[in-house]
Amino acid sequence: MFTTKRLPSQGFTLIEMIIFIVIVGIGVAGILSVYSTNIRSSADPIIRKQALAIAESLLEEILLKEFKDPDGGTNGVSTCNLGTGTNRSLWKDVCSYNTYISTGINDMQGNSIAALSGYNITSVAVTSPTISGIAFKQVVVTVTDTQSNTISLTGYRGDY
Repeated sequence: MFTTKRLPSQGFTLIEMIIFIVIVGIGVAGILSVYSTNIRSSADPIIRKQALAIAESLLEEILLKEFKDPDGGTNGVSTCNLGTGTNRSLWKDVCSYNTYISTGINDMQGNSIAALSGYNITSVAVTSPTISGIAFKQVVVTVTDTQSNTISLTGYRGDY
């Protein structure tokens, strides 16, 4: 009689293959859900950066204006009036921007910028706090982006 030696099995059983496929499938599904979340919100930082750039631009525009009305008008914020007309380049002092709002974004001459129509300047507040006898004006610019998130920037203009 011949006896044959049985060689060890050199493959996977069907059950082992099914378990492997299930485990790999769960792992791939988890990784794809992370990628999906990242891709869906990838534009958010760009929208925030654009709103920040708009707020910085307006704040810089305001702070570059005169501290006091160069025509000798009133300088107190409590009696401050919003500048007249849509051409902001003609506004002469920081106080002219108090209570300024804008639906959509306009340049200094009042021209609408179509690409920024989803952004709004929701408020500009100018106050005149005094610390240790030093006169300055505090300017707070608030911008709303296309997803209704708000960004507020604060700047100060001294009487120098």
